[in-house]
Amino acid sequence: GRIARSPGAPADLPNLSLSRSRAGRMGRHEHPAGGAALTQPQPAIPSGGRGVGVLIGRAALRLIGWRIVGELPMLPRYVLAVAPHTSNWDFFVGLFAKWALGLKAKWLGKHSVFRGPLGWVMRALGGIPVDRARPDGTIEAVLAQVRSGSTFVLALAPEGTRKRTEGWKTGFYRIAMAGGMPIVPVSFDWSTRTIGLMPPSYPTGDASRDIPLLRA
Repeated sequence: GRIARSPGAPADLPNLSLSRSRAGRMGRHEHPAGGAALTQPQPAIPSGGRGVGVLIGRAALRLIGWRIVGELPMLPRYVLAVAPHTSNWDFFVGLFAKWALGLKAKWLGKHSVFRGPLGWVMRALGGIPVDRARPDGTIEAVLAQVRSGSTFVLALAPEGTRKRTEGWKTGFYRIAMAGGMPIVPVSFDWSTRTIGLMPPSYPTGDASRDIPLLRA
């Protein structure tokens, strides 16, 4: 079950469809954007809780017709592998979902967009500036964040680009390995406006074996 594009999706909002086989493995827990299950507080878990952000996120998802299927793991640290990523709209849908879930997640962005007042906004939204010309420095920057607190969640697009591609880069995998964190696959389905949260998987160190399983 690869994630496939449906011909019915608008050009500027690409369809990122979730296969039935993957959806079945997510479990039977389905939470609409307004579901109370999204806001149950969990100690030492980087999600849950109540607040203005949660209300805004739930309202925004409801307004644009999106829902969340599946559950976040009850773990203090993990990497979210969000795929496919082919549009700037993905960022806003993901941001609304992050707020709705009360998720304290970080994400990586080009260091050039973190300059001036915009940089403050990006950091407030969870952004970590990285220089893509120095991939080793990126891993060190993330690991410094991992060590700085008891909880840490990082959301990444494994493709590393908005262009349609058949392969995933290994940066997210290397970060998960170095930080001893499991990987949680996340799917955006534009045809049904569904965000799918998959069960976590711990990397074994064999990326050539693990990544195809994560994509399956």
